[in-house]
Amino acid sequence: MIPAGSDPGAKPNLRHLMLFDQVVRRGSVSAAARAAHLSQPAVTQAVAQVEAALGARLLHRSYSGLELTGAGRAAAQRVDRALQMLRDALGAVRTRSADAVDADALRGITSTQLKALIAVVEEGAFARAARRAGRARTAVHRAARQLEKSLGTELFEVTSFGVRPTREAEKLALRARLALAEIAQAQAEVAAAQGTGSGSTTIGAMPLARSVLLARAVLEFAAARPEHGISILDGPYESMLGALRRGTADVLVGALRDPIPFDDIVQEHLFDDPLAIVVGAQHPLVGRGAPTLAALARFPWIAPRRESPLRRHFDGLVGRLDMQRTVAPIECNSLIAARSMLLASDRVMLLSEHQIHHELESRQLVALPHPLGDVTRSIGLTVRRDWWPTEVQAQLVEGLRRHARAVAASSSATAGAKRVLGKLQPQREQAQD
Repeated sequence: MIPAGSDPGAKPNLRHLMLFDQVVRRGSVSAAARAAHLSQPAVTQAVAQVEAALGARLLHRSYSGLELTGAGRAAAQRVDRALQMLRDALGAVRTRSADAVDADALRGITSTQLKALIAVVEEGAFARAARRAGRARTAVHRAARQLEKSLGTELFEVTSFGVRPTREAEKLALRARLALAEIAQAQAEVAAAQGTGSGSTTIGAMPLARSVLLARAVLEFAAARPEHGISILDGPYESMLGALRRGTADVLVGALRDPIPFDDIVQEHLFDDPLAIVVGAQHPLVGRGAPTLAALARFPWIAPRRESPLRRHFDGLVGRLDMQRTVAPIECNSLIAARSMLLASDRVMLLSEHQIHHELESRQLVALPHPLGDVTRSIGLTVRRDWWPTEVQAQLVEGLRRHARAVAASSSATAGAKRVLGKLQPQREQAQD
């Protein structure tokens, strides 16, 4: 029975989750109580608290004993997964300790301790972690130090800048946060089973995705599943990748990295994005056919951000130009600022046509063929290796794939038309040179 005045959406604590898991595994409250050395009422109350937090009945009695409801089956899978993630992470830390003798790595560990560790690692200091948690600094310090003592492993070290988390603490905090994210997934799946919601998805959108792919896919999905929350992140790739690895983002959409920066993420290729030479509509190169390397060398450039996949293509192209090295490119990661500079000058930029399709349609900017032929970059999805999307999230991801296929088909048709046009349009290389 769900307690009166329950708060669906509140996070169940670790002890209650472990007892619920034991009831599911052993098939009865009495067996779980014996295994945990607790009374049956204590276990029953723990299960009720989990049901209250998830907002649904998870177990019901039948002639054969306790059985999981539909919502219970969804929750049980996620809870088991979250607890195993924590056991693996804690076990990895404890194996480095001479006191690693406990059969269950979770024994003696509390939600409060794990949340304190996560806050200290992410904030970098106890005082800031306490402010974020809205708790006294001494309370956060005590919880984190209790965890350190339980594990028998040093999680904090004194440096010239104060007390800082160790690398072991950072690894543990990352896995603990992902386990907590798994509980949030359990709440989403239970809500979907109850028909009361379906959770949310956070998408990290890189420039191309923001311009064309994401808007169409998200609007279509939102019309079909209006109850599902969607958040779109915007920022440097490194920031969004950090959010993905911490579990605060679910999927990144945009240019893929080579090599993959971390082994705990995977990339899925969706399509190849053709690159073009982009200039303002009044630029001297407009109307003169495909620009040659010699022609491009006469104009100053706008460069993409360093460390981005587009920057490698830019460096490869500019390296072949016989340019005056005294004219430095302007490095710009803002499409709005780059557009303004292209419209107000004779500068040139290497860019995806998809990112400026509105400007091309309004004829503010012009995309000229790449002088080296068909040059592309890989666009796709980036997710955590162990990410297990809910059914509704899987629908959203499939929508992204479908719209990506449409973008790829459009690119192929446009490229074909340009090749035909290029054969018909006389080249004026001599005039350009």
